[in-house]
Amino acid sequence: MTYAILLIAIFIGLPIAFAIIASLLYFMAVGDFPYNIRIVATQMFGGLSSYPLLAIPLFILAGELMNESGITSRIIAFANVLVGRMRAGLAFVNIWASVIFAGLSGSAVADTSAIGRVFIPEMEKKGYPREFAAALTAASSVIGPIIPPSIPVIIYALTVTGVSVPALFMAGVVPGVLLAIFLSVYVYFFAGHYEEAARAKSTEVQPSRRKALLEGIIPLMMPVFVVGSILLGIVTPTEAASFAVAYAMFVGIFIFRQLKPSRLVGLFARAMRDSAVIMIVIGAVAAANWLLNYNRVPNMITDFAVQYMSVKWMFLVSVILLFLFVGLFLEGIAAMLVLVPIIHPIAINLGVDPTHLGIVVIFNLMIGLITPPMGLCLFVADSIAKVGIGRISRAIMPFFLVELAVLILITFVPELVIGLPTLLGLM
Repeated sequence: MTYAILLIAIFIGLPIAFAIIASLLYFMAVGDFPYNIRIVATQMFGGLSSYPLLAIPLFILAGELMNESGITSRIIAFANVLVGRMRAGLAFVNIWASVIFAGLSGSAVADTSAIGRVFIPEMEKKGYPREFAAALTAASSVIGPIIPPSIPVIIYALTVTGVSVPALFMAGVVPGVLLAIFLSVYVYFFAGHYEEAARAKSTEVQPSRRKALLEGIIPLMMPVFVVGSILLGIVTPTEAASFAVAYAMFVGIFIFRQLKPSRLVGLFARAMRDSAVIMIVIGAVAAANWLLNYNRVPNMITDFAVQYMSVKWMFLVSVILLFLFVGLFLEGIAAMLVLVPIIHPIAINLGVDPTHLGIVVIFNLMIGLITPPMGLCLFVADSIAKVGIGRISRAIMPFFLVELAVLILITFVPELVIGLPTLLGLM
């Protein structure tokens, strides 16, 4: 009955956190527990009582500050100087601006929102179909949580498995760059014709390349400081997130002078709201995980899986299929918090490297952000493009297949994931 309540609550549209809490309350009310329903609240607050979790709202706030301070527009101009003159140049800029933005925000949804407002109308002017521009923006935003710093990586490492944050950060670099390269190859061969006619007719005056490069260096220093200080052991991820907030605020107010102090209250409030959504999910899942462990559910599943999955490749295929399916219906962080504590012990028993597993899971769930019916990045892109989810969903299918190919590659060639952190002595 507990699982029936959970499934019904999700089906009728109740947020995942409240669906979990409702099913837990029912189970505790009818079960034989010494502390009864009060233990749900205790476990929820216990799951949130973690200093490292402060990195999540801080990185979200840093992303809000960057959007408001003009950092995003300068990243786009910088990327345009580097790859904008190539065939399908504006599509290339869209992809590689996401790579750069990934080193600043660590959020796919923030990437789609910030970059989509600029690129979707601009790509339409250059001859690209509006739904193609929206689909490419959503697809390239998946790079955001894979390249460090990354909010899902922090959650995975600190609240789920205890895997090293620096190792996971570095493990995401090669897969993120690979994804950008694969997407670039696709648009070069299959989308270059959209821009050629518009470029031939263009009379636009190109902005100063020197100015764009100089102004782009300032935002690019932020991920160097943030990730570099973590890798060198100078600061914790939480302290690095605090630095990211201070850096974005300083650059926006004193260097670019686009961030107005009067806007700070609204930006802080928006970051608090977005953080609260993630935190309530973490708290609810912490209580659910306690209940699962109390009833030895992970142990039973582990024993079953080890009995019937004797080789790693069979387990990894099952993980891909499971998370692709779950990603259709659940938000990535919620799915990760619920499922990873169950599959992680199985992976360890089968000899799967936990850092490799982490990137495979995160990559997998980020693809869920662009798959209907619940892909958040699709909804954000459509809120800008206003072409309808159906048209965007059709346009994004080739990008989905490209990303699936990269996922399969990094799953079965683990050296692509663990090679860099091993080289840097983080594993």
